[in-house]
Amino acid sequence: QVQLVESGGGLVQAGGSLRLSCAASGRAFSTLGMGWFRQAPGKERDFVANINWNGVTYYADSVKGRFTISRANAENTLYLQMNSLRPEDTAVYYCAAIKPPYIGYALYRSYDYWGQGTQVTVSS
Repeated sequence: QVQLVESGGGLVQAGGSLRLSCAASGRAFSTLGMGWFRQAPGKERDFVANINWNGVTYYADSVKGRFTISRANAENTLYLQMNSLRPEDTAVYYCAAIKPPYIGYALYRSYDYWGQGTQVTVSS
């Protein structure tokens, strides 16, 4: 079992930055693939970014070049640095973990564990 707790959300103006954190406990963090998803009101939960156990990263086209996913295995923590934020980035952001063999990293149904979410609001 893995417990995930996000933090770092908030209200920011367009063009600003936020850094989200996700603290993990339970199963060995370093063996898990980790992802960030987001869900705006009335919309589906969308893939944002993923980082493999070995540090390889993947991004949704909408955030590529603006967001950076990273992990600190020694601290059991996942990060999402968000720069050049836009109003359309407004959503609840979720941290998620996927067990080996990590198939379907961009699909929310592939993930095994989820955090409770943190709200990010970008004002224009």
